[in-house]
Amino acid sequence: MKSHAKAVVIGGGVVGCSVLYHLAKAGWTDIMLIERSELTSGSSWHAAGGFHTLNGDPNVAKLQAYTVQLYKEIEEISGQSCSLHLTGGVMMADTPERMDFLRLAHAKGRYLGMDTELITPSEAKAMFPLMDETNFVGAMWDPVEGHLDPSGTTHAYAKAARKLGAEIVLRNRVVELTQEVDGTWNVVTEQGTVKAEHVVNCGGLWAREIGRMVGVELPVLAMEHMYLLTEPMPEVEEFNKSTGREMIGVLDFKGEIYTRQERNGILLGTYEKACKPWSPVNTPWDFGHELLQPDIDRIAPSLEIGFKHFPGIEKAGIKQIINGPFTFALDGNPLVGPVQGLTNFWCACAVMAGFSQGGGVGLALSNWMVHGDPGFDVWGMDVARFGEWATLRYTNAKVRENYSRRFSIRFPNEELPAARPAQTTPLYDTMLANNAVMGDSWGLETPLWFAPKGSEPKDIVSFHRSNDFGPIGEEVRATRERVGVTEIANFAKYEVSGPGAEDFLNRLMTNRMPKSGRIVLTPMLNEFGRLIGDFTIAKAGPSGGEDRFMIWGSSAAQKYHMRWFEKHLPKDGSVRIHRFDQTLVGLSIAGPKSRDLLQKLVDVDISTKAFRFMDFREMAVGGAPCMVNRITYTGDLGYEIWMAPAYQRLVYNAIKEAGEEFGLVDFGMRALLSMRLEKNFPTWFRELRPIYGPFEGSMDRFIKLEKNDFIGREAAAKEQAEGPKLRRVSFIVDAADADVMGDEPIWAKVGGKDYGTVEKPHGYGAPRFDAGGNEVRGSNAAEGASAVRGIVDGDWRVVGWVTSGGYAHYVEKSMAQGYVPAALAENESAGLFEVEILGHRRPARINVEPPFDPSGEKMRT
Repeated sequence: MKSHAKAVVIGGGVVGCSVLYHLAKAGWTDIMLIERSELTSGSSWHAAGGFHTLNGDPNVAKLQAYTVQLYKEIEEISGQSCSLHLTGGVMMADTPERMDFLRLAHAKGRYLGMDTELITPSEAKAMFPLMDETNFVGAMWDPVEGHLDPSGTTHAYAKAARKLGAEIVLRNRVVELTQEVDGTWNVVTEQGTVKAEHVVNCGGLWAREIGRMVGVELPVLAMEHMYLLTEPMPEVEEFNKSTGREMIGVLDFKGEIYTRQERNGILLGTYEKACKPWSPVNTPWDFGHELLQPDIDRIAPSLEIGFKHFPGIEKAGIKQIINGPFTFALDGNPLVGPVQGLTNFWCACAVMAGFSQGGGVGLALSNWMVHGDPGFDVWGMDVARFGEWATLRYTNAKVRENYSRRFSIRFPNEELPAARPAQTTPLYDTMLANNAVMGDSWGLETPLWFAPKGSEPKDIVSFHRSNDFGPIGEEVRATRERVGVTEIANFAKYEVSGPGAEDFLNRLMTNRMPKSGRIVLTPMLNEFGRLIGDFTIAKAGPSGGEDRFMIWGSSAAQKYHMRWFEKHLPKDGSVRIHRFDQTLVGLSIAGPKSRDLLQKLVDVDISTKAFRFMDFREMAVGGAPCMVNRITYTGDLGYEIWMAPAYQRLVYNAIKEAGEEFGLVDFGMRALLSMRLEKNFPTWFRELRPIYGPFEGSMDRFIKLEKNDFIGREAAAKEQAEGPKLRRVSFIVDAADADVMGDEPIWAKVGGKDYGTVEKPHGYGAPRFDAGGNEVRGSNAAEGASAVRGIVDGDWRVVGWVTSGGYAHYVEKSMAQGYVPAALAENESAGLFEVEILGHRRPARINVEPPFDPSGEKMRT
């Protein structure tokens, strides 16, 4: 074993071997993988080996599609077979709600270039005759599903990496990680110490233990997972003989099971409600190629439904039950990327779907390490997406919830209860007393909407407009016409100070920094000119003669942004950054009466001239020391009021008392998001993401190319000079009883013209066949006449995608934001666009000017 390496990958499962291969492919050959036992000794060896491309996050789905395409490549390089079986698969819906979910998934596939198809239960039965189709109302066919040999695939990655120059060291446990002053890591193993510039935690079942070596408690937990293998089945053998093909894979939402052919029998796995964590505190180092004791009673409810839905399987004998541990993060997606607060320590763990996602994870992480950027929008997998609240016990509760809901529908208005409340503000009990329906905002309880007195404060979950529709409308109208108050503790809050603070922020941000007492809005770009942040920045009064800036941003991106800030801090100590999190909380008042209300609570002049739009001032509000911004996300006259938690009840009670004469109402985050739609305001991680440039995101007025050489300036200047390929736009949609939720395809009547915005099909799919061996395409019996499979329909073409939207209650319009080709971005013609909602294409029209207060007069008054 060599004593020095550019990068050391810890862990020899499919993910570790993929990372090693991709680093070698990218040109890093001075790299090594260290494994405590043998390759695949954790979860990889006993995995069911299934793969698919569909994912709730379209950006993760892209990386899964890449993973599937990669297998032929590593087979050719390594000479090792992955034993690839590309059978295709179906998802079965037994209720109209689950069919709506499949329509959403099918629609997402349109702009990803996926060749999914909505089919009837009878068509599904023709490909999997073991089912009783009368239990289902429809299905979705995906040609890019199948299974492979987990061990062979892992070894194919490893052999390919070795051929490219990487080293693999087996039977050598890492026992300690320390870091030198120069950032070099000491990887201490049983066989000696390796000096490394980078360390990658691909520890799988031991990822927590590797994290603890550097003082990090990763939010990951192993769960017991069972699947069974049947004895050979005559029905399977007959189907194979008569058609010349394998049976397809099937996912049954109701039964929480998945099935596929395994040799001459069937593999059936479950994600049971009565799930069980494995080694919830510490993972034993001596665990290896062992299986856990099966517990068929625990999965009996799922099997009962499965045997009813697939009676052909019930008659088969059980040959073996596999029970082994797999690791999960809180939301079921991987933990990938650099760990905030550490230098060159990377994660690629909690990849429970390793044979669907392992290749994409390896590609993204290697890009990140070698080129400084993952090359994809990987926020759904970024290790920075969870905060300090994701403790060991919180993780245990959330992972169990996620596992038990693996095949459950997540409705757009559904708030999951496990581990809540975790963080609360001083107003939490007050909000509950006001009949608030609370939501989880980065671990913080936040009011979403207020149910009428006498009614239960609870969401009725649905893909359609639900019981919150009327109350949110009342909150919006009262705020627009009088005044409303909402809690905004869920914003990110930072203070940047020191003699170098202004230069530091000018280097990071695209806009000029404000003068003292003023506010600016500004994006932040990476080196490639892509949007990685969107902030409100105020220049506060000096502290000890040094500059001081207050910054507000997205709460969910706090660790993500701190990681970037820390990376670019000057080495001379001239800049300090403090993240407040919940040590600073806030309230916002908005509406035409908000100035009158606030004036009753302060002892200074806040008239239009004295306290202008985009002013910042420190003042006492209701007797409490506060910071006040004259700005709100509603786009109306309003104020953001920030205070220490100890003062929040005092300020809120003062607002409520003073607001009685003005007809003050409480409003929640859903009303706030409705009002921002009326102003065409974007949101972070929906409209503004690292896959878009600032001019694509229509952030032109905040990009000051002439101010200084900020990060990403050269790429932004090039984007402006060449013209953006896409543009963010706002639509008014002729919706019925359901509004957009995000990720819906946007159709345009553009004839045969191809604007090049829709990703082309990946070309790695399997056709489907009926029981007689005839290829079946395009019947669409389950889809309905209003939508057509594919990305082209006559003169209509899918040209873009929806990022977010909903109902704009004050202007009484269903609205959506999304990205379309720049050439179409200002075309407000009727009949040009349609947005697909739950399988139905609805007319839509671009609305260049915001429908509420297009001149901005109200917020500036």
